[in-house]
Amino acid sequence: MARKASLSGYLELLPAERLTELHMLDTLRQVFEVHGFSPLETRAVETVETLLQKGEIDQEIYAISRIHEDEGAGREAKLALRFDNTVPFARYVTENAGHLAFPFRRYQIQKVWRGERPQAGRFREFSQADIDIVGDGALPFRCDVEIAIVMARALEALRIGEFSLRVNNRKLSEGFYRSIGLTDTAAVLRIVDKLEKVGPSQVAEELRRTAGASAEQAQRALELAQIRTGDGSFAEKVRALVGDEPSALLQEGLDELSELMSVLNTRVPGRAMADLSIARGLDYYTGTVIETLLHGHEDLGSICSGGRYESLASKGKRVFPGVGLSIGVTRLLSALLSSGELAASRSVPTVVYVTLRTSEDWGAAQDVADQLRSRGISAEVALSAEKFGKQIKYADRRGIPFVWFTDDLGRHEVKDIRSGTQEETDPSSWAPPTEDLTPQIIRKTEDP
Repeated sequence: MARKASLSGYLELLPAERLTELHMLDTLRQVFEVHGFSPLETRAVETVETLLQKGEIDQEIYAISRIHEDEGAGREAKLALRFDNTVPFARYVTENAGHLAFPFRRYQIQKVWRGERPQAGRFREFSQADIDIVGDGALPFRCDVEIAIVMARALEALRIGEFSLRVNNRKLSEGFYRSIGLTDTAAVLRIVDKLEKVGPSQVAEELRRTAGASAEQAQRALELAQIRTGDGSFAEKVRALVGDEPSALLQEGLDELSELMSVLNTRVPGRAMADLSIARGLDYYTGTVIETLLHGHEDLGSICSGGRYESLASKGKRVFPGVGLSIGVTRLLSALLSSGELAASRSVPTVVYVTLRTSEDWGAAQDVADQLRSRGISAEVALSAEKFGKQIKYADRRGIPFVWFTDDLGRHEVKDIRSGTQEETDPSSWAPPTEDLTPQIIRKTEDP
């Protein structure tokens, strides 16, 4: 991962690294599907108008055009590459609502593009893995709970190390800000969301300058943001700050976050933290908000984030509320590969390299390989009958663990070139140890 890229911001992987990425994608797909999420793929290109519905991100959009424009090109809609999976998904839901069964559960693993400055962990082209549950008109709160559980289980299945889901509820935050006299809650949420990046003093200053907060209001907003608990005790801390009876909005946020924390601590114990500094800067979030911290890689920021939205997708008077979370797969992968924490046990899927005694044996060697392949064992056949020592060295360089030999009498032997063990065998029944059947993804603290 320390290789110099010929084009900055675009990641190209070596074979072993790509196997690690595929393992991550397959693991996510399996976890999502076992929880009932359907696969979805949307087009790479959207109209600029569609993408700009999310907010002021025009500097991040890659606009596209043909090199040779037609005379009528000026009348066509301006096009751009998608910068996330959420906005295209909202468009997809409104266009296909008549063909979907709600609540609609989907996962989507695709490339996205952003025109931002490349730096460590930031790419112009990268893969995201999203899950969402979308309703028609209404969506039960338990969907917020379920989607958090599913994502926690997906991250556990990836074996990326210890992580924490940092959860909050914007109803709670907004209700509290209103209770202390701050009416521009959208501005306050955006400012508080910067707390970890700029620190409390700068947040307080910006609250006073931008959101019209007094020094006392700014201090109380910071007191709320500093509440962090691993259980439901955050609710008492909030009530202690409010003093009087909480407003209906604040109480609804407290109830929802309490339920979320309770169920998460039951289903995925030790993974959730109620963190009332989490706000998510985008205005369309309306309730649950989640960010995920990977311990030991705090510099990455949130590796998985999202939340509840009531009207990201709409069609006339028909509204499609939803809740969703997204993992920045490429960002996470590059960090773990660079640190050496995650690696593939070998660089090729091939289990067996079938050698040639003579050039005329190539057809017979293919028969051996096909018998192995028919039982799901990846096999590769030598292209020329070099000395066995050279064929073994080639297999070793490729990372292939087993080498197959056939003598002039048709007897078969297989050699584990890692241990040197060689035994007589039969291509119709031989199988490698289970751990050798496919490349294994290991952490540096684990044995291959």
